[in-house]
Amino acid sequence: MTSTERFLAAAEAHSAHNYHPLPVVVASAEGAWMTDVEGRRYLDMLAGYSALNFGHGNRRLLDAAKAQLDRVTLTSRAFHHDRFAEFCTQLAELCGMELVLPMNTGAEAVETAIKTARKWGYQVKGVPDGRAKIIVADHNFHGRTTTLVSFSTDPEARADFGPYTPGFEIVPYGDLAALEAAVDADTVAVLLEPIQGEAGVLVPPPGYLAGVRELTRSRNVLFIADEIQSGLGRTGRTFACEHEDVVPDMYVLGKALGGGVVPVSAVISSHEVLGVFAPGEHGSTFGGNPLACAVALEVIAMLRTGEFQQRATELGEHLHSELGLLVGDGAVDAVRGRGLWAGVDINPSRGTGRSVSEQLMTRGVLVKDTHGATIRLAPPLMISKEDLDWGLAQLRDVLEA
Repeated sequence: MTSTERFLAAAEAHSAHNYHPLPVVVASAEGAWMTDVEGRRYLDMLAGYSALNFGHGNRRLLDAAKAQLDRVTLTSRAFHHDRFAEFCTQLAELCGMELVLPMNTGAEAVETAIKTARKWGYQVKGVPDGRAKIIVADHNFHGRTTTLVSFSTDPEARADFGPYTPGFEIVPYGDLAALEAAVDADTVAVLLEPIQGEAGVLVPPPGYLAGVRELTRSRNVLFIADEIQSGLGRTGRTFACEHEDVVPDMYVLGKALGGGVVPVSAVISSHEVLGVFAPGEHGSTFGGNPLACAVALEVIAMLRTGEFQQRATELGEHLHSELGLLVGDGAVDAVRGRGLWAGVDINPSRGTGRSVSEQLMTRGVLVKDTHGATIRLAPPLMISKEDLDWGLAQLRDVLEA
């Protein structure tokens, strides 16, 4: 039995089957490459669903983490620590906002945004108690807590986890008229992904985000942008909303904010919105811990240079140009995305998303399928053009075979 087989057998026997990972066991990684327990190398074209925007083992991020490890890693929010104020200040400035509420995971941050919107609705907007409504889009993915799956339209995420949390209305993604029709006096927020990642990297029609911003502002409704996957450089801008010159009322961030080193998430908004909280009403023991703040501060500093946004723009244009050729060849039904992020719908004659992912794995490229026929490409933003081209060549060979 090989080392890989031993690891896979142990995982099969002793871990809950809430994921269906590819049969590769990673032992180390650097930059855009990972190495398994057998010594085989793989080009990472998923980057931890955008958590690894800056690559594996980024020296700036590891140095920041190591320096902090020698000082203090956790105080809880019962006390202040010397990295917290700087983190909140720098992240608020990056977002063009005023207040930061740090958490750990993306799902925690979305839950925090929901609580914030409801409390704002009752205290500021004046919605009667218990009637606050939040509008979401179909095919959304905001996490898998019991509240978040309550407004999922994905049967795998939702089925058998009821009873479901009320207070949400689902409308078609990208349909501004449907959204406008759903807004009423009890609506406190519209919660959207500027680009829907898990759904297959769905980009809304031009003008949609700007229309949502105008509608929510005119109806005194909060616009919450879940930029956990789309934000922090992935699409060629710091935030995907910037492609339509839109600034929401609230950003929800995660994944890349922790640089692939530690889980870091946050909700960022104004004094009027996040100022509704009083001590004891929300919190997290690990949220905003010193180690998380140290890493996130380095992430913010790297984003301020604009280097990664520029790479995502330039390499993204090349990525989509090359993928477009596959559509013309009939191997791919459609390609969507923005920047270094793409959803590729595989023509059924060439296999399923899972089978293509497995074949790419045997050629040394790691991607992941979603919703049957689609694979997602989201390489680290620091990937070289040569490595990107090599990965795309493997995809072409798989589809041609």
